[in-house]
Amino acid sequence: MNKFRKILGVFICVILLILIRWFEDHLFYDPLIAFFKTDHTSQSLPDFEGLLLIGNIALRFILNTLLSLVILWLVFSEKGIIKVSVLLYSFLFLLLLLVFMYLLFYNNSESYLSLFYVRRFLIQPLFLLLLLPAFYFQKKMN
Repeated sequence: MNKFRKILGVFICVILLILIRWFEDHLFYDPLIAFFKTDHTSQSLPDFEGLLLIGNIALRFILNTLLSLVILWLVFSEKGIIKVSVLLYSFLFLLLLLVFMYLLFYNNSESYLSLFYVRRFLIQPLFLLLLLPAFYFQKKMN
């Protein structure tokens, strides 16, 4: 694949990641978005449908992951990097989703900050921001 197509592909994937974030209120069920925009330290969690919320968080993670994997493929074009990335994303998804569910269902106001950050790692493509420079540095060292 030529350089122009790779750059265009990365650009399109980044735009899609931005659109997921921009339209999050319309695309996903997540009452915690509005909750964390308020002074949530003195409030209790809003009413929510647990299974629907977890499903939407998982869907958003999967969409971000797929786009992130495409970006990693376009940038590095190495099967080994994609395999390691899939393993990392899978492990982190299971771990963070379990922690998220625990914090969600067994919450107290002191765990809201933890819930916020765990949820943030699930709904934002933060792992891409960690993996791109890590794989780039690894590739430069070899």
